[in-house]
Amino acid sequence: MAEGHGVSIKRACEVARLPRATFYKPGKRSAERDQGVIEVLNQIVATELRWGFWKCFDRLRQMGHPWNHKRVHRVYCALGLNQKRRTKRRLPNRPRQPLQAPSQVNVTWALDFMHDSLYGRRTFRTLNVLDEADRSCLGIEIATGIPSARVIRFVEQLIEIHGKPHAIRCDNGPELTSYGFGQWCEAQGIELRFIQPGKPDQNAFIERFNRTYREEVLSAYLFHTLAEVREITDD
Repeated sequence: MAEGHGVSIKRACEVARLPRATFYKPGKRSAERDQGVIEVLNQIVATELRWGFWKCFDRLRQMGHPWNHKRVHRVYCALGLNQKRRTKRRLPNRPRQPLQAPSQVNVTWALDFMHDSLYGRRTFRTLNVLDEADRSCLGIEIATGIPSARVIRFVEQLIEIHGKPHAIRCDNGPELTSYGFGQWCEAQGIELRFIQPGKPDQNAFIERFNRTYREEVLSAYLFHTLAEVREITDD
């Protein structure tokens, strides 16, 4: 185009203030340039159908990708992922977990959550941990909310007291299927044994303990504070 106007490429680049390296460099399509971002975003959305942009971006950072949020958001919108996705929640495919009590302690622990409320209608949760070998309750965490970080902290405290188990049996709750808890178990060398959705009989040992805890503690008393729940539970 510069030669058609009788101007050299060097002079044309000087007038346009364009480096000659940029002039000679072949253009690259944005789809090719952002191919890595596209592949990782599609991979995340394929498994986490209900996640929005910031959850996807946090997962990208956890995976070690350095892209900033502006670039990721541009690609996210270009793929149409910012639209509402009316999808049914997909239940994970889990292999059936045979309920076999180990002969030694600290081989398999079972985890499960329970819900109840104080007299003032404030709800709280409990995280019950059981050793499947002798059916002993290793600990019960009580709080208004127990996210995955608190689950990890509580299990770490139990490991300091009882030692580390080989496996943990649990259901498919969001705290237990979270990325953080899964990564922590992998780093600790602990196998996660998820039961099949809708099959609590595959975690029957702790379900039986939950019934006893419900009848003898949660349903037997009126609690005004969490301190009362913890005190009676400890007794």
